[in-house]
Order: sequence, then C-alpha cells, then structure tokens
Amino acid sequence: MKDWRNYQKKIEQNISTFIDQWQGPAPLKEACAYSLQVGGKRFRPLLVYLVAQSLGDQDVSDVALAVELFHTASLIADDLPCMDNELLRRGKAALHNKFNEATALLATYALIASGYDCLQKNSKGLPPHVLGLAIASVAKNTGGGGATGGQYWDLFSPKEHMEQMIAQKTGALFELSFVLGWLYGGGEVALLPWVEKAAYHFGMAFQIHDDILDMEQDAPERNYACCFGKQSAQQRVTRELEQFDQCLALLPPVFKKIRFLLEPAPLLQPSLSS
Repeated sequence: MKDWRNYQKKIEQNISTFIDQWQGPAPLKEACAYSLQVGGKRFRPLLVYLVAQSLGDQDVSDVALAVELFHTASLIADDLPCMDNELLRRGKAALHNKFNEATALLATYALIASGYDCLQKNSKGLPPHVLGLAIASVAKNTGGGGATGGQYWDLFSPKEHMEQMIAQKTGALFELSFVLGWLYGGGEVALLPWVEKAAYHFGMAFQIHDDILDMEQDAPERNYACCFGKQSAQQRVTRELEQFDQCLALLPPVFKKIRFLLEPAPLLQPSLSS
C-alpha cells in the first residue's frame, strides 16, 4: 500500500486545482477557498482512495474531491449562528465569521453542486450504473436519513438519539467515502450492502473512540462516553471493531488493509472528526 500521506498531498493538489478552475463571483470563490484550505487531515477523501486502491488502479481523484466538498459544506452549515453558532473552525474564524452568513450559506450550495459535478466527471468510461448508484448514496447520506438528520438530532435531542446522531452525522460521510471508493474503484454491486455495513461499524468505532478522547472538551450531552461512561464506551468500540472485522471477512481480502486505519496510528486523532 502506498503511503497514505501521498494521497493527502494529492488531495491538497486537487483542491487547489478545483479552486483555480472554479467559476462564479470572486468573493464567493474566495469564501469557498477559505473553507477548503483552512486545514484538516482529509480523512474522508483519503478513505475513497484507499478503498478504491484495494480493488485496482482506477483514478478516483474527482470523486474523492467530491467527498471533501460535501464534508466542507456540512462544516460551514454546522458552524452557522442558527446551528452550533461556532466562531472558530480548526483554530481560525468560521466562514460566516470571516465573511458573512449569506456568503457562508451560498458557499454550501456552491460546494454541494460542485460535488455532484465531480461525480459526473469521474464516471466517464465507467459502467452507466456507477453514477446512478453514486448519486443515490450521496442523497441518502447527506439527506434527512444522513448528515442533515444527524445535525437535527445534535441540535435538539442529542442524548436521547445519541446512536442515531453518530450514525447519521459522522457515519454517513464515512459510508459515502466507502461506497464511492467501492463503486468508482470497480467493486461488485452485489457486495455493496456489506461495504455499507462495514462503513457503519467503522464510523461508530471511530466516533465513540473520538468521544472518549474528547470527554473533557465536549458538551456532556453530545458525547457518548460522557452519557454512558468511559468503560461502556470502550466496550462499545471493541464490539464495533469486531463487527467491522466480520464485514471485512465477506469482502475481498485486499480490502482488509483498510483495517490499519483503526489501529493505534497517527490517523486516529480527535481532529479527524472535524
């Protein structure tokens, strides 16, 4: 497996190219560029590359970029005064704080639209069903049953819907990364349900582990470990990893290389969920 840092560099290059080629009002372009380049480990688009690479040598640059555009749009929306009302994102001014609320909202629309365009660009030369399934996965994982619904529970009743909130708000974009990497990498459609299940358990393990590390920083009602106790959270992470491994056993052996991401490694840091 290539060093994952090489993919991170490629993702940064793809973001720079996207910004250079972006069309529209200059201030809106500046706002999109600001949010895309404010930092982050690019974990979700990295997953797209790693899943696809486990299957072959298909170029998934555009679809990996799409995931980062969708993710960035969700962060901009989450930070708005009517949502989490965050003034900072990764130590810098949140987009609405740097520019204004209207520009921030329009930036989310622009990034989401561009993400769909990336799906289309990357589908050239692939079987016709790939784009249709990709669009369906984006709709599922960003809509009411995905990240949008997860943000609703996070705002209005996080403790009562903790598992649902994690599965939708965090897990949905992980599922999207797994599914798009699988589809555009040439994976069998018949195995897609197992890919989705693997992504679910991956996302739950990742976020609950993250909550354990963030117990002192998070609002207690929004943190799994605070709500259910650190020991219970650790036991839940173990169960999710076991179920993740069971899913991997039904997928191509080379796909198991993804497992290293959930080992004690540089990637497994609290900042990855932001």
